[in-house]
Formats: sequence, structure tokens, C-alpha cells
Amino acid sequence: MLNNCHLSKLIHEQADKYESRTALSWRDYDRNQWTPVSWREVSDTVHKVSRALLELGVGVQENLAVFSQNKPECLYVDFGAYGIRAVTIPFYATSSGAQVAYMINDAGVRFIFVGEQFQYDVAFGVISVCPTLEKIIIFDRSVKRKPNDNVSVFFDDFLNCGCSESHEATLAQRMSEASFSDCANILYTSGTTGASKGVILTYSMYHEGLRVNDAVLSLGERDVILNFLPFTHIFERAWSYLCLAEGARLAINLRPNDVLRSLQEVHPTCMSSVPRFWEKVYQGVQEKMEQSSFLERKLIEDAIAVGARCWTEYLSQGKSLPLSLSLKYSFYNKTIIRLLRKTLGLENANFFPTAGAAVSPQVEKFVHAAGINIIVGYGLTESTATVSCDISGLPITLGSVGRLIDGIEIKFGENDEILLRGKTITPGYYKKDSATKAAIDEEGWFHTGDAGYMKDGELFLKERIKDLFKTSNGKYIAPQMIESKLVIDKYLEQAVIVADQHKFVSALIVPDFHLLRKYAEEKGISAESNEALCENADIRRMIEERIETLQQDLAHYEKVKRFVLLPAPFTIETGELTNTLKVKRRVVYERYAEIIENIYKEAEKEASQSS
Repeated sequence: MLNNCHLSKLIHEQADKYESRTALSWRDYDRNQWTPVSWREVSDTVHKVSRALLELGVGVQENLAVFSQNKPECLYVDFGAYGIRAVTIPFYATSSGAQVAYMINDAGVRFIFVGEQFQYDVAFGVISVCPTLEKIIIFDRSVKRKPNDNVSVFFDDFLNCGCSESHEATLAQRMSEASFSDCANILYTSGTTGASKGVILTYSMYHEGLRVNDAVLSLGERDVILNFLPFTHIFERAWSYLCLAEGARLAINLRPNDVLRSLQEVHPTCMSSVPRFWEKVYQGVQEKMEQSSFLERKLIEDAIAVGARCWTEYLSQGKSLPLSLSLKYSFYNKTIIRLLRKTLGLENANFFPTAGAAVSPQVEKFVHAAGINIIVGYGLTESTATVSCDISGLPITLGSVGRLIDGIEIKFGENDEILLRGKTITPGYYKKDSATKAAIDEEGWFHTGDAGYMKDGELFLKERIKDLFKTSNGKYIAPQMIESKLVIDKYLEQAVIVADQHKFVSALIVPDFHLLRKYAEEKGISAESNEALCENADIRRMIEERIETLQQDLAHYEKVKRFVLLPAPFTIETGELTNTLKVKRRVVYERYAEIIENIYKEAEKEASQSS
């Protein structure tokens, strides 16, 4: 049952209810085991954090920064801060020094909590350009501090400051004065199209978000949640708060690359994720099928086909299965499909919310065919995550992002832009009045920048309006839609579409070099370097054939006519990806301007020679 009290009280009230029951667990890499933490232990630690913050002199609505990968300490600091009416600002663990300095200075941060060595080094490195920064509190005891460091303390030592009861009266007063109108968090946008902005999230926004999500999601005390996405991301943040409010148990995945291992160890019933995760699962199954015997492959293909038909034609529409199909699916569901789920660690699957980008209908159909209840949704930081999602019991259409949750108003503006209004929508951007006025009109409608439409009660996304391209022939191109089709292929790791003001669509493609190298070895192709693989004519021909297959249902003007294979991936470190792994198109286009120019020059040259 949902406990929708003020977040300052949530952990303590749940501890009174559940006491010694496990609230969360985390992998102890030294002991190679998952370590459980009871609700009472979480509550006691949160209480200490609150008192320690008061000892530091943290004021009402003062901004605190948390710069860390997922750790239990992130939650302890969040809820400890809420208890004294302070504001937490999570930074992505991969943030650069420039990004961290900007956010610290913009928010006037005095105290920053850091996770491991990288975050400590970055935070310590920006002290000289951050005049407000006074103290660094380090979660990981193994961090090696700089010899000249006189501003940092370890989290354990910080907690010791909260053992005294001298601030108990102040804590009780702060908690009694907690208001739903207070700011809870400031979440900085990733800055794909410009300067990063701090999105204001109030307690009332979370309160409403928990209420409306509880109404449509079958989440409860028996659920086990694997926290895979960073707590910095609004999707994982709001989702984890909902799980805690429902009394579910969190299993915090500390290292993103360990998620498959964690799935097999934790056996979660639920996990929020992004489409790229399910694309990787889909690719993995396809690769497994290719390596199987003819008979095994045919059995798996038939099982998936039966599962897909069951869901697409019947279950998604609320219809009962015909007897013959039901019997066939029951057999596969107890054998091949069950084994597939067990291999992934998802034999106890309840549901898996997914958002953050377009989900390929092919991938969505596959996941449902495997008996995994993926809940596709749409949301933004500015909407406290969920705007819409698939709702059990109501028809679900492949390609949609579900139905509007209760309390959200929607209309469509110029260029079919989605406009939103409701209690979960941000009041604006921190210290950015002009940006707030640009995003929220006089009638209170928030302009999302996303184009979309409604059909039969479901919301469909078209494209980020700023990302739409117009070819020199006057055709509009939606790059993300084309990119999502390409990257479901196991050999294509990343793809960036090029088309704006050009005669045809081209692509910058980063292959999966691990798989490409295996292919090259099988075919006797020299694979001395990534560059050699990218330039090999046989490799290019194979990739071209796969691209043609992937884009069969595209209009002729949308199809990729030419492509370049790049020897190195787009990364956060090179500035080509945001911290949420979204492409910074402007950066990519500038960095590869010469290569892009050559694509079209060569095409013109060939055209002139053939005429």
C-alpha cells in the first residue's frame, strides 16, 4: 500500500511499519555478496545525516550537491536533507570538471558529497573556481585524498557528527515545518541543445507523481527492484521513491556494466530501463539463435512468433486467446520462453517500465513475446518523469507511449508540439527566468519540444522538433526514428543520421567492434585495427546489406543512401554524448564536418561521371 506522506517523513514512517525487513541491498565487492540493510537501519542513518547536516549549519532550502554513481549513501543524503528542508542536486557520476563547476556556482553549493575516486578528483580540482564550495564528503573509504586536502571528510566521519542529540529539537522543528511547496531537488538538464538548466522539483510534484503512478502500476511489498539507471536521472529517482513508498525492496546496482550479472543474482520483479537495454537483450537473443542448431533455432523462432502473436493480436487488446493458440503458448511459456527469462534472471518478472527514447516496435514485440511485461512510457525531467504509460487492462498499440496519467492535461501547438499542464509540471528553471518564460506560457502550458499526436486515447511521439531535418529537396527527416531502426542490428552500436540541407540521408555509424572482429575472423578478413575493419570492402558490403534490410519500410527519401564507418565510438569524454548518453548532434556534426562533406562531394562526383 502506498505511503504518500511528505518525503521528509517517508523513510521513518516505513521503518515504523516494517522495522527489520530489508529495505535495500547493495553489492559488497570485497566480500562478493549482496548486503541487506533493514528499514530501521536506513531510518537511523537518514536521521544521523539530518543531524550531521545541521551540525554543518545547513540552512532551510540550502542547496547540497551529490556527485556519485548509484550508492545507498545517495538515498541517505537525499532523505536526510529532506528532513531538514534542504535541497539536493544530483550530478551525473560522469560529469566533467566544467560541468561540475558550472552547477556548483549556479546553485551556490557549499557542501558536495562524492562517490569514488573520479568524482573526488573532479570536485577537488574545481575548488579554486568555486568560491562557495567549503567541504567535500566522500562516500568511498578507499579514495586517496590529495596531500594538500584540508576540505574533505569521509562519510563515516561525517555521520559521527550526527550522533549527538544536540540538534534534535531543531530537526523536529524543521520536519514539522516541511511544506509541499518547498523545493526538493534541482535537476540539471543534459544540455543537448544549449546551456544546462536546473529544473525545480517540489515535494508537491513528487506527491502527485506517486499518487498517479500508484493508480496504474501493480507495485507492492513483495516486489524486488534492481536500480540500474542513475539516481540522478528523474526516471530512476521518481521510480525509486515510488518503490520505497510502496514498501518494495531496492537492490542497488553500483556499476552499470554489471547489470546483467546483477539481474541473475537479484532476480528482480521490476526494473526501470531505457530502450537501449532491451535492444541489447534482443541482439543477444538473435546472436544466440544464429549460433544454435537448425532445430533449436526453429523452435526458438516459433516460440517467439507464437508469443508475439498472443500479445499483439489478443493480450494487448484485452482479448482472450483461442484454445489452440493458448495451449501452444502455454507449452512454450513453460519451456523455451521460461528458459529465456531464466537465463536473463527475469523468471520472477512483474513489469518493467521503459522510457527515455523511442522503443522499436520490433524490440517491444519481442520483449512481450518473451513474456516480459514491458511498460512503455513518456516523460521529462520537467514533468517529474511520467506523462503517459501503457496501462494494464486497456488496449496497447505498438509504437505508442501509452495513455496519459491522471491529472495531466495535453494539447498540441505549432508543429504538433506536445504542451503539458498539471501538478507534476515544474514551476520553472532555477535562476533562469527567461528560460522559464520561454518554456511555460502565460496559460501555464509547458512546451516540451517534442512533437506528437493522440490516437484512440494513446500518445504517439514523432520527433524532437529541434532535431527535425529538412533536406535540400524539401523533405522532412526524423533522425531519431531512423537511428532507432539501425541500432537494433547487433553489428551497429551507434548511428547518427545526417540530412539537414543535403540531397539525401547519410549516416555516421560506429560498429560493434567485438562482434565485427569475430565476423572478420570467420570470413578470413584482416582485422589488424578498427580502421582496417571500417575500410574493408567486404565489411562495408555486409553492413550495407543489413542497413537495407533494416530500412525496408522507410520512404525512399528517408533511407540511408551512404554511410561512413567510424573507428571510435561517440563518448561522454569526447563531448559527443550527454551524461544520459544522448547524442550532441551539433558537436558530432562539427567534429566530423570534413567526413560529412566528403560523403556528398563523392556522391556529386559519381553523379557527374555517370551523366
